Parts: sequence; structure tokens; C-alpha cells
Amino acid sequence: MAVDPVTAKMLAQLVIQAATDEQTRKRLLFAILAPVVGVLLLIALILHLITHPLSVFAQWIEGDDLVLIENFQGSYGYNQSLGIYDQDYLDGSGQSYEGVTFTDGSTDVVYYSQLDDRWRGSAYGTDRLGSHGCGPSSMAIVVSSLSDETVDPPHMAQWAYQNGYWCSGSGSYHGLISGAANAWGLSSTGNLLAQDIVDALSSGKLVVALMGKGTFTKGGHFIVLRGVTSAGKILVADPASISRSNQEWDLSLIVREAKKTASAGGPFWAVGN
Repeated sequence: MAVDPVTAKMLAQLVIQAATDEQTRKRLLFAILAPVVGVLLLIALILHLITHPLSVFAQWIEGDDLVLIENFQGSYGYNQSLGIYDQDYLDGSGQSYEGVTFTDGSTDVVYYSQLDDRWRGSAYGTDRLGSHGCGPSSMAIVVSSLSDETVDPPHMAQWAYQNGYWCSGSGSYHGLISGAANAWGLSSTGNLLAQDIVDALSSGKLVVALMGKGTFTKGGHFIVLRGVTSAGKILVADPASISRSNQEWDLSLIVREAKKTASAGGPFWAVGN
């Protein structure tokens, strides 16, 4: 069927206009979405750099520079978090450990779990005790065992938050150990060697240890070393695991897996009267 020139021209114009409008719409959509996507990618990059600085830079650096970043990461509390799907979280949740005391070491030790159903959902800053409260829970164990005052994890977490020891999204700054010890009239000594740990435990002191990835944690985790057996095994109070707290451990394993940082006195602090 023949189409007259006028109709053909009109159809051609309509096709051109439709194509132009489609291109215009695409350009407009791109112009709107590009800045939004760019901002989201930038935010994601910044968050990754903050929470995983070592993994980002480790492939580019080595030697002293790598140690420097490891120390920085440890000093500022990174990775002291317990995921809600981690086995420790699943095993400990829904339990109450009220009245649990260990009496098999040189010092009777009051046990607290960060996952205790009474407070695992309590606030630690904008985080929760169950997921980020190993530091306050460890110091609650220490203070309640060595001083005349009973301080449970929620109260220690509130004190830590008010005094600047909470590290948003990452647990606690390492200064919490000496800070809390001093606030409750206890002495603390950092930078312990293996024999220092044994001597401290044998004399009735408790040792707070910051463990690295391995048997006790996938990241960073405060526990309390509460005694040493006649065979030289170490007794612990792990605020994320009553099971590990009822086992005996080789000192060599604990030293090897402790988070390696020379800052803030870590990874071991002896606390006593």
C-alpha cells in the first residue's frame, strides 16, 4: 500500500521524536542516579576502610608498616563483636548464669556472661552487650571477684560508655582495663610475659587477655585468666562461653592467640588488690 509523502514525513517525525524522548529519559535517569550511586559507593568504601583497615592495606604493605596497622587496629577496639549467627551467640543466648562462681583457682571468681538472657539485649552505647560487651563483662568479672562491690555487665557497660571506653561498632578501647581497675581501687599492670601471667595468677591476681582470631574468637575478644593448675594449665572465665570457661588451657595457646599489640599495655593485664 502506497503512503503519501505527507503521511510518511509525519510518521518519520514521530519515530524520531519517540527515539529522542527515550534517549532523553535515559539521560535524565542517568543524571539523577549517577550521583546517588557514587555517594553510596563512597560511603561503602569509607565504612570498609574503617572496619577492615588491615585487610585493605595488607596486600600493599609488609614489615614494620603492617605491624603499625595491626597495632592501630588493636588499640582502637576493632573486631570485638559477636555475630548473632556465631555458635557462641547461639549456644549462650537464652541462658541465665546467675550465681555461677568458680572456686577451683587461687581466687574465687564470679562469672558473668555477656550473653546472659537477663542483659544480652542491654545497651552498650548504641551496640548491645550480647554482641559487643566482652570488655565490660570481663571487667565486671574482675571487679566483682576482687573488690567488695558487685558490678554486673550492664552497670560496667554504662560506666565504660560514660567514661569514653566504648568503641562504636567495635567493642571497647583497651584503656577500659586499667581505667576500670583504677576506678574500683584495684592495681593493674600491662605488657606481661608468659611467666608474668603464671606469677600473677599464682598470687591471686586475675589477668585480662585480649584474644585474637583462633580458638576463642573470629576477631578480637576479652577474656579473664582466673587461675593456673598444678600442672601449669590455665583456667579462664570467658564471657562468651561457659563451656570454654570449664576447660583447662595450654598457656602457649593463649599467648599465641592473644591479640598482638604493644599499645595500651596489651594483650595481657594483671589486675589485683
